[in-house]
Amino acid sequence: MDFSPIIIGTMRWGIWGANHSKKEVQNLIQSSLEQKLSTFDHADIYGNYTTEKLFGNAFSEMNLKREEVQFISKCGIEMPCENRNFSVKSYNYSKEHLLKSVDQSLANLKTDYLDLLLLHRPSPLMNPEEIAESFSILKTQHKVRNFGVSNFSPSQFDLINNAFPLITNQVEVSLNQPKAFYDGTLDQMIMKQLKPMAYSVLGNYFSENTEENRRIKKVLTVLCKKYNVEENQILLAFILKHPAQIYPIIGTSRAENLVKFKNSLSIDLEREDWFKLLEAKTNIEVD
Repeated sequence: MDFSPIIIGTMRWGIWGANHSKKEVQNLIQSSLEQKLSTFDHADIYGNYTTEKLFGNAFSEMNLKREEVQFISKCGIEMPCENRNFSVKSYNYSKEHLLKSVDQSLANLKTDYLDLLLLHRPSPLMNPEEIAESFSILKTQHKVRNFGVSNFSPSQFDLINNAFPLITNQVEVSLNQPKAFYDGTLDQMIMKQLKPMAYSVLGNYFSENTEENRRIKKVLTVLCKKYNVEENQILLAFILKHPAQIYPIIGTSRAENLVKFKNSLSIDLEREDWFKLLEAKTNIEVD
């Protein structure tokens, strides 16, 4: 399954962030497509279960072909909020819940199918055989074309993948959070010839004034001049350098950022520059 080289995250488009109007969502969709960024990442819980519907209402009124875009959604978290009467936040991967969740996402997005469904977070109670049965039904009914997981460890990925074939693991990866480089997550994707997806790719660099980020800034300042780009573009290029061929998910809710992120695809960080950034993060040289 091919997705656009950068995936557009919608989490902050609704009430969890920019609180965009339908027209503003349409403008963002159009701006994304103008940059040939055609994959949109959702989850049922975004915006307290409202953002999928906001997007679906906007997209359905645009003169766009469904087959020219890709919709990703995630499910499995039951989150108490004004739109759901759950007594506790929990995970639910029962057959009943999975089938119901997909039907609701399809209704919200006003589409007949999802290009990719992800299990949002691993649950201690997940039963791989029940999940596989649910996935088989969704595949047979042509409601979901591909399946994956999010935030799963390598062993948790294998637990599900051994019961039903998965195509990706969506995890947090950034210069601030390079854990996936070392814990086997990205190694597993390479070995299985699968492409991982990464969220929070800019880390906390722009939101937290820490000693770590001040070290990173010193290196970024030099590299921005060297490559004639901006800080966020270097941070994204850092992720794109990895041989796992990561699909980065950008969570911007501003159209003007799309061009900048698209241009990051043409930045080929030199190997030593990549390690200068890593050393700035850890404050130690590699062994």
